[in-house]
Amino acid sequence: MDLKFALTAFATAFTIIDPIGMIPLTLAATVAMPSERRTKIVDQAVMVAAIVMLVMGVVGRPLLNYLGITLSAFLIAGGILLFLIAIDMLFARPTGAKRTEEEEREAAHAENPAVFPLAIPMIAGPGTIATVMLLVNLARNDGPRLVIVAIACAAALFITWLFMRGAMKFQHLIGSTGIHVVTRLLGIILAALAVQFVLNGLGETQLFKR
Repeated sequence: MDLKFALTAFATAFTIIDPIGMIPLTLAATVAMPSERRTKIVDQAVMVAAIVMLVMGVVGRPLLNYLGITLSAFLIAGGILLFLIAIDMLFARPTGAKRTEEEEREAAHAENPAVFPLAIPMIAGPGTIATVMLLVNLARNDGPRLVIVAIACAAALFITWLFMRGAMKFQHLIGSTGIHVVTRLLGIILAALAVQFVLNGLGETQLFKR
């Protein structure tokens, strides 16, 4: 088992999806709903996000090959995107890579927030999709590595599902301050991973190999 790759996959999947950060978002989207309906919405949201991530993981590499995008270019671009998200997490700012102000306004009027905005773009937003494609490309069609990526994403979604299901309890347990602290810690980890992705991408370019 490639332990280094596994640690990278799990750390990246968990930090970009940010299960803790989904607690206040879930509460905001389902605040006026009974617990039974909230449970169904959470189940639907995680299921839709899983399908989106799976589809992008499968078609991502062929799409990049068709567009002529190299792994090094995608590593650098993905690293930059993740770094921008990490900065927003560190400064507790709503990140545009997950949702925009217009999307938040539309979400306030949505009758069923499962698909929008919970699944897309809060769980499976551009940052998450880019991360999945990034990890799949890093796996380089290696079977065991692809399995690791699938398990990492599934584990992150499962933990996210648990936190979203128990949003009310977790909110009371750790409080808003606790959520902000954990989010900032995850932001630091994500920033470091983003820089490493950029360095790996630069290392694979012909210019830096000379």
